[in-house]
Amino acid sequence: MNIHDWIDELSDVLDVDTEVDEGLVLDLARVAAHSVERKAAPITTYLLGYAAGAQGADPEAIEALAALVQKLAEGWDRPADAADPDDVDDEVPDDSTVDHTSDAYEEA
Repeated sequence: MNIHDWIDELSDVLDVDTEVDEGLVLDLARVAAHSVERKAAPITTYLLGYAAGAQGADPEAIEALAALVQKLAEGWDRPADAADPDDVDDEVPDDSTVDHTSDAYEEA
């Protein structure tokens, strides 16, 4: 099954008759995930869909809404102490004073 089949089946289950620009939705989800945080992706696309439905938006209006949302996400400032999700350097504890001579290791 591919994404187009999924969209068709999902549309049937949800009883909606619409065309989906999956490229636009996926691009917006990617921008939200990278610029805001990962959890923002599904919420952002849900709210875009909700707004489009509430406004009875045509494809051009949906693109305009998506552009507004993308601009917001791209300009989103993380708090100064927030780690960049793509560049997290976890601190490695220093156990140089621990005696590991009796530790048993399993072969991988």
